[in-house]
Amino acid sequence: MTTFIAQASQTSQPQYVDPTKKRPKVLIAGGGLGGLSLGMLLQQTDIPYEIFERATEPKALGSAIALSAATDALFKQCNIYDEFVSLGKKTLALQVIANEQRRVDYKMDFSAQEEVLGAIGHVIARPALHDLLFRQIPKDRMHMGKRILSTDDQGDKGITVTFSDRTTASGDILIGADGAYSAVRQNLFKRLKAQNKLPAADDVPLPYSTVCLVGQTRPLDPAVFPHLLQDDCQFINTLGENKPWAWITLTTQQGTVCWSIIRFVEELKTSVDDKNNNQTVDQEWGPEAAEAMCNEVRQFPVMSGNEANPWTLGDLINHTPKDLISKVKLEEIVFETWFGGRTVLMGDACHKLNPAGGVGCQNAMHDAIILANWINALPSDPTCKDIESAFRSYQDERLPWIQTASNSTRFYRTMASGGIMAGLLRFCAKHMPEWAKRKMLVVLGGNRPQCSFLPLIEDKGSVPPAFQPSLLATKPKSLATSV
Repeated sequence: MTTFIAQASQTSQPQYVDPTKKRPKVLIAGGGLGGLSLGMLLQQTDIPYEIFERATEPKALGSAIALSAATDALFKQCNIYDEFVSLGKKTLALQVIANEQRRVDYKMDFSAQEEVLGAIGHVIARPALHDLLFRQIPKDRMHMGKRILSTDDQGDKGITVTFSDRTTASGDILIGADGAYSAVRQNLFKRLKAQNKLPAADDVPLPYSTVCLVGQTRPLDPAVFPHLLQDDCQFINTLGENKPWAWITLTTQQGTVCWSIIRFVEELKTSVDDKNNNQTVDQEWGPEAAEAMCNEVRQFPVMSGNEANPWTLGDLINHTPKDLISKVKLEEIVFETWFGGRTVLMGDACHKLNPAGGVGCQNAMHDAIILANWINALPSDPTCKDIESAFRSYQDERLPWIQTASNSTRFYRTMASGGIMAGLLRFCAKHMPEWAKRKMLVVLGGNRPQCSFLPLIEDKGSVPPAFQPSLLATKPKSLATSV
């Protein structure tokens, strides 16, 4: 079944811009995947924007990103879908669950995704995806080495950001896409707390329940790591036996293996707890800490397809450049406050999801789509009231999906950990009937948002996409829609 979402002219006429009016200038803090996605969309409009990234240069850090059909429309609307597909590997199974004997316990097979959702998912190395998005941003819009010190919301006069190099930037809208420890959020929350407008639930340190080590090998010889010969990504999650560990390996189109190693913490911790235990940032999260964690897991077995010379995590670590190995905390929180005045948050800055569910990047990209829709629909010379109304519509549209994603990630995190509940969830996943798999597919990929001001994409899924408020509320008159 083909569901025709919308049809739009590929050569739509440019909209007349009144020279006496101006579009709101957007300042994006953070040049990660979410911030770059938003910049890529705003580049298709007449909205002035700039991106400010704390790092002095792009770094090839991270493991791999799994994206379902729910993000296909974004890549297609921005005309980079073919390149995206060429850089990734398709996924036929969401995860292959293995044991320490290098045997497959079961597969979470979602081969019906193309029929149900209209497309298949892909796994792509995070550095490759970041580079693809980074190249969509003109150089004069991208500013590196910009660490935020403070933000000053001046009401009707706009908002100004001050950076550590003593420079400033001013605009009409500030978007915090600067990660879990967002400087934009910290400044926003400080201002709201002083005004007694910050909910108590948001005035807390970020909790984490897992610690992760991530990396990506150099290109490997498929003769010694035969899984690389497979056309689809070999997405293997090995669960530790009687130990609080799980480790994931994913093959990439570039002939590398992305890996992540997860250690489950017995109880929720925060950075405050780390400080109370006299642990400095370098002691707990610096290069020496990463190396110490590497040494703990070197003997853990890895499935490679090479039974004659089996691999271990130590082999993968040895084939990974040391400066590309990171030890990170996997925080989990969904804040109640996403905006205030001229400031709005997106991605990890307002909802940090455990990566066990593999939907963090996808949801950051969905944030970018919906936020771009509502910003593009703002009138020229918008008032603070106009801007806050758009931000409220954005949060109202996104929050239910984030809550669903948060519940999903908790399910996968619990399943990968130890204990009675983990065993029960694994049993249910192993014996999941086909109807339940289809239902889970709809939950994971039913939300397939599109950008309302670009030619819309035909959706071929047998299950239509979920209702998208901003698609109808912000669609320019020049784009005709029919269902």
